[in-house]
Amino acid sequence: MKYIGDKRNLSETVLLLFAAIGLWLCSSSPMRAQVLMQSNPPASHGQPVRAIPGVRYIGQSVCTQCHSGKVASQRATAMAKALESVADCEILRLHPRLTFRKGTYSYEIVRDGNGSIYKVSDGVKTVTEPILWCFGRGGAGQTYVFRHNGSYYQSRVSFYNDVRGIDLTFGAPNSDPGSIDDAAGAPMSHNETRSCFACHSTAAISDGQLQIERLVPGVNCEACHGPGEKHVAAMRTGNPQEKQIFNPKTLSTEDMSNYCGSCHRTWEEVASMHIYNINNLRFQPYRLTNSRCYDADDRRISCTTCHNPHEDPKREAVFYDAKCLACHNPDPKAAQVGKRTAAICKIGKQQCATCHMPKYEIPGSHFRFTDHQIRVVKADSPYPG
Repeated sequence: MKYIGDKRNLSETVLLLFAAIGLWLCSSSPMRAQVLMQSNPPASHGQPVRAIPGVRYIGQSVCTQCHSGKVASQRATAMAKALESVADCEILRLHPRLTFRKGTYSYEIVRDGNGSIYKVSDGVKTVTEPILWCFGRGGAGQTYVFRHNGSYYQSRVSFYNDVRGIDLTFGAPNSDPGSIDDAAGAPMSHNETRSCFACHSTAAISDGQLQIERLVPGVNCEACHGPGEKHVAAMRTGNPQEKQIFNPKTLSTEDMSNYCGSCHRTWEEVASMHIYNINNLRFQPYRLTNSRCYDADDRRISCTTCHNPHEDPKREAVFYDAKCLACHNPDPKAAQVGKRTAAICKIGKQQCATCHMPKYEIPGSHFRFTDHQIRVVKADSPYPG
């Protein structure tokens, strides 16, 4: 499908039809599983990226032999730390005791050797479980997964960098839980567990099944490029024409949006789930597609135009100016060579994103997210949800 501009201009009937078709297509696609820790992902998700049955993952140490620079920079990214074992969790090592209280319940996370213990109590009953996995290592914070009553649970509290402590997990009910088990966290269904690990780690899924004992924590080379066994064999036999590896760089703008959206949520998925207003802010592919300037066939508006997946996103707004000027080009010759051009901003010539991609904080998130719906923002204008 090709979209230019705001998809919401479609009638509701057509919108829902497109959403249903999109989800049907996604259910059989080989893209990465979608997950956000506080969401309820559809059962169709949970497939690894371009994973070919019977082809082995080789690990970053092998990738480094030819791609040392990219591997080294990628290892330092937040994506590479999207999942950490409790033993390797830097946040919990640096904060050996974290406490929080909400209503009847008190919460405590205490470091114990190479592990951390999660404790919830109402003064009478207590739940005490070892933390197994730490999800998230970006600018916002980190949520914890443990086992309780035979199931994986997502902790009701999370660590937030902004407050340097723990608070309610984003999306957790603010009301007093009805039981000590509910106070501890939310049990994760089979599909939720599979999706969470699939998007936050590498090689977690085999034949559609979660295999935690085989996963590599974090998103590394083979999470996006697929297992590298055949690629390495082709390169070692001197057959560079048959690389036997998937390169997302070859995708069109629309396919790239859906590819990244398989973890960051696609436009079709957000629309079908009726996620409105500020709550859809953190779903970047959805927001970007709603931009008036979005063109499914123009690579200048794709995810990787601004974000190199081998590096953390640049925080300086001036970095993105050249990306904006690739379309908002004052040179009349640009139109003569068939490139789409747009008007030049009458207000400013630098740090375009500070005005046209404002930041908002979702209540309870302790973080200001950049809105990827590029637009002219007028004073006191409401959030276009």
